[in-house]
Amino acid sequence: MAIHKVENQLLLPTYRKDPPGTHPPHLFEDYRSTVRRAPRIAPVDLPQRLTEVTGPLFGSDRVGELDHDLTRQHRGEPIGQRIIVHGRVLEGAGKPVGDTLIEIWQANAGGRYLHHADRWPAPLDPNFTGLGRTMTDKDGYYRFTTIKPGAYPWGNHENAWRPAHIHFSLFGRAFAQRLITQMYFPDDPLFAFDPIFNSVRDPKARARLISRFDIDNTEPSWALAFEFNLHLRGTDSTPFEDDEDED
Repeated sequence: MAIHKVENQLLLPTYRKDPPGTHPPHLFEDYRSTVRRAPRIAPVDLPQRLTEVTGPLFGSDRVGELDHDLTRQHRGEPIGQRIIVHGRVLEGAGKPVGDTLIEIWQANAGGRYLHHADRWPAPLDPNFTGLGRTMTDKDGYYRFTTIKPGAYPWGNHENAWRPAHIHFSLFGRAFAQRLITQMYFPDDPLFAFDPIFNSVRDPKARARLISRFDIDNTEPSWALAFEFNLHLRGTDSTPFEDDEDED
């Protein structure tokens, strides 16, 4: 991140672009829906001005008491393997991003979303909505308790299944840091067959989408833990997904 002056003499940060291959291309033919929605002409880079390097910022007033614990949001307990997902949100240089909003959404243990468009014959769980949110602390740390999601079919190609994953939405310190991404689980056998995961061409960037099993934070007789750190901009940037995609 650098500092530059604008016409009104305010000093504003400039967020550098991530290295090529960090994020998936707009058009990736194996991921068929990108063929229909990818831009037909090259995007135009706009200069970062006040709008891009400030808000929108959302605070703790948007977070409910149990939003961080998806297993306690209903009268009964959800079905499935209870897990803890935790980590830190960092800027490119490794500086923690504190007091920033994180939202997650996911399928249930059977691999089904609570969404009108999800009609495949897996059971819905009346005690699991699949939505959560929390704020990072001053050190950029966050923590969710949830259920490990299941894989599900998605019709992209013959016998297509999405690996188990959790969607993340982060706002960072400014609009230029906005990130929507997916967290995957270690050693998933579906990685090799998933064009969304493989649309991130840089192997090191792709590996940053996979959480790390964390025995130290696993709670005995309660929940397995997975660590997932998120980097906003910079050489260790977490790859983003297309926020118009429902997969």
